[in-house]
Amino acid sequence: MEGFGLLAPAEPRHAQVDAVLDRFFSLSRKRAVPLGPEYVALWDALESNTSGGKRMRPRMVFAAYEALGGRDLEAAAYVGAAFELLHTALIVHDDVIDHDFMRRGVANISGTYRDAAAASGSSKEVAEHAGISAAVIAGDLALFNSYRLIDRSGVSDIVRSRLLKVMDDALFASAAGELIDVDFSMAADVPHVDDILTMERLKTAVYSFEGPLQAGAILAGASEQVISTLGDFGREIGIAYQLVDDLLGVFGKEAETGKTTMGDLREGKRTVMISYATSTAEWATICPLIGKPDLTDDEAHTVRAVLVACGAKSFAEGLARYYANRALARLAEPHIPPALRMELHPVVDTVLGRVK
Repeated sequence: MEGFGLLAPAEPRHAQVDAVLDRFFSLSRKRAVPLGPEYVALWDALESNTSGGKRMRPRMVFAAYEALGGRDLEAAAYVGAAFELLHTALIVHDDVIDHDFMRRGVANISGTYRDAAAASGSSKEVAEHAGISAAVIAGDLALFNSYRLIDRSGVSDIVRSRLLKVMDDALFASAAGELIDVDFSMAADVPHVDDILTMERLKTAVYSFEGPLQAGAILAGASEQVISTLGDFGREIGIAYQLVDDLLGVFGKEAETGKTTMGDLREGKRTVMISYATSTAEWATICPLIGKPDLTDDEAHTVRAVLVACGAKSFAEGLARYYANRALARLAEPHIPPALRMELHPVVDTVLGRVK
């Protein structure tokens, strides 16, 4: 569920989305003041968790919207901000589900409130409960208000209704994917590759690529054929992106990704690589290490070496290329305008470049 900058920096669009979010949080803090400083502090924490990202989902909205002739950039900024706030909500709740108190090396909302409770003398259990409770509340606020930002976009009722349906479909799919992921984490056996791909598409690709691209196209008044094809493109590139994300979670450079390469292994995250490895003779070597909470650097090195030797890493890389090329094929369809094709080609190129 992370973004590493799929397109070249789009500072003006980035700034417009940030301006929408700044106004939203400013108004929310003002509303919170009469209800107490603690509530204001929660809004501050939520804003902090929304800021600083790559704005990948708004970029998808703008990419489709402008390439299809859209000119109301303020409306597009609101729609892009809505998907960004939805991303925040899902990330905050995902951390609750995973019982994570850190994200990218710093305390998340759960961690911030846990640490504050611990500093005031609460026991470990009480402090963690306080942190998780605050995160659930904050995630709920972000989730509800992502829909409200669509309402405030100034578009016609017909367009607004269609945008809300895209948002609703994205959330509906993500919730299903999250539930499947929870089930996977409790299962004794590692799921099959196809099942993992389905989970990742539902949990992340729909709201990160399919939904934002289709929303941009709807906002621009595109044909149903173009809107449908953009959904197909988003599905394929979203799966490719998540495959690469899982690769980087084990083999990436932490200085570049900002993500630890130990977390997924210690968690025992069910990825395509791990699923493939279970079908090889080498699996017995690393099976006891996958999901080991105190996995050492040397043990992690062993796991990585085995994932390479057994072909799991190459398999995941090849699968990412396969889905990226499927996305490219969608762009080649004759009803896709050249401007849209040119705008989205860099997305595919960047995904492919990350697995070189």
